[in-house]
Amino acid sequence: SDSSILEVFSQDADKNIPSINARHAVVLDRNSGTVLYGKNENEQCKMASTTKILTAIVVIENSPDLSAIVTVSSKAAHTGGSRLGLSTDDKISVYDLLYGLLMVSGNDAAVALAEFISNDINGFSILMNQKANELGLTPHGLDQDEHYTTAYELAKIADYALNNQTFAEIVRTSDYTITINNNSKNLHNTNELLGTLDGVYGVKTGFTNGANRCLVTSCKKGNLDIICVVLGCDTKKDRTQDSVKLIKYIFSNFSVVDLGSIINNYFNTWLKNDASKINVEKSTSSDLILGLDTSQIKFNNVAINNDCLENIDLADNFTAPLPENYVIGNLIVNINESNYFSVDILNKNWVERKSVFYYINGFFQLYFSYFDL
Repeated sequence: SDSSILEVFSQDADKNIPSINARHAVVLDRNSGTVLYGKNENEQCKMASTTKILTAIVVIENSPDLSAIVTVSSKAAHTGGSRLGLSTDDKISVYDLLYGLLMVSGNDAAVALAEFISNDINGFSILMNQKANELGLTPHGLDQDEHYTTAYELAKIADYALNNQTFAEIVRTSDYTITINNNSKNLHNTNELLGTLDGVYGVKTGFTNGANRCLVTSCKKGNLDIICVVLGCDTKKDRTQDSVKLIKYIFSNFSVVDLGSIINNYFNTWLKNDASKINVEKSTSSDLILGLDTSQIKFNNVAINNDCLENIDLADNFTAPLPENYVIGNLIVNINESNYFSVDILNKNWVERKSVFYYINGFFQLYFSYFDL
């Protein structure tokens, strides 16, 4: 219920990672693509109707006209599971079918859309797999042995889909009226967090006996924008509470920072206080010109744990020669318990090794210096 959702969210902030019922889960920072939390997030699993996120974006990107009218086939009308309530020969627009697909998870709407785009489900499945491959991923919500994803891949699909204005508008809608055969039908979004939890703006629920309860949620507060995925929850209450716990944990313990500034400030402090302790044996000069490989700092605005740690990982002693741009160590910023950013520390100048002539020259300099005394 709405009250139970708010009750979980109103509890005091906890720095400890929450215990959840979901078999698979992930929280993704949309700004950088960084995983802020994960539980078996890369294990293959069934995902129920959350697959309709990919179905919808394939339809939107391949439909020449979302206002086009679709005539519902007998196959689509008789598709089981969750339904929009279509009948054979019903007339409905692609746009309204998308609302039926995403708001009430209509399997009949999914088949009608697949047939409209590709004439049959197999052809549409090819398009879905092609889109998944385009996104660098390995890809109707009904259970099949070869129909699976991972929590992480599902988060990436949702992140991509939310960049589409049409998709984003549909999944943030709580109530909508569609038209079937010129008759109005009211729809209410099955996403129990939408309109209940502050900052939630999508995206999709799911349930089958094989996948159990699933929920993909997008939530934004300030400049922290995340996607939370929970898959394989035992009950609807579990998926709701798991999602709220994870969202609450992230917004209580993570902040968006300028990663470049954090890295540069820490590096400059280390240069001032500790870099002089580095010893290069057998070198003609003890001067090292050190710098960071700034090309490795790909994102400035990154969500990191408020208790993040920075550290320098390198040895104290090296032996010449050291080539120009030689990697002598790393500056590491922890994002959470399992993820971190690492930037190479480079020696920017060539450090020459002492040759035999260097020692001979040194001997004669010492010799003549002695007799000059």
